[in-house]
Amino acid sequence: MKSHLDIAKDHVAEALRPGDRAVDATAGNGHDTAFLAEAVGAAGGVWAFDVQPQALDATRRRLEANGVADRVTLVQRGHERMREALPPEAVEGVRAVMFNLGYLPGSDKTCTTEPETTLPALDAAAALLAEGGVLTVVCYPGHPGGAEETAAVRRWAEQLAPERFGAFGYRFLNQNNDPPRVVIVERRKM
Repeated sequence: MKSHLDIAKDHVAEALRPGDRAVDATAGNGHDTAFLAEAVGAAGGVWAFDVQPQALDATRRRLEANGVADRVTLVQRGHERMREALPPEAVEGVRAVMFNLGYLPGSDKTCTTEPETTLPALDAAAALLAEGGVLTVVCYPGHPGGAEETAAVRRWAEQLAPERFGAFGYRFLNQNNDPPRVVIVERRKM
């Protein structure tokens, strides 16, 4: 059975091609960043955001170990500020944006993403998406504040204009431990 992270990556992999541009809105330990860097290839570009220096250090190490650091720009800013931090070529059309909400695994669990910054980041990401692009959000309702953020993300996705976006979600139904949720948003081709 695929994990919630695998489901998000499968949708992104369908949208990305070599030479594309992508954003990891929550770099964390760099797993999604490295995945995106592999998918866009040497001609593509990835911008990875995180507010925590240790997250960017971990991401840098992972990218170097995978030989893809040259196609990634690490940005120490909150994801809500992604649009202003991206160069013009990225603002003109990103094919994928990935969010993995919550806290940095192996670190201070009190430093978490919050709806106050996540919702503006989702708005910015949706505005950046090229036609046919995809945005994924992995939500973790089991930690303090996580259920509220998960609900806010769901409400955000539900209000997207259906003529511009398709939005759907995944949830494991037979797990009792408040499993992660995955929200997928696809920008429709006009």
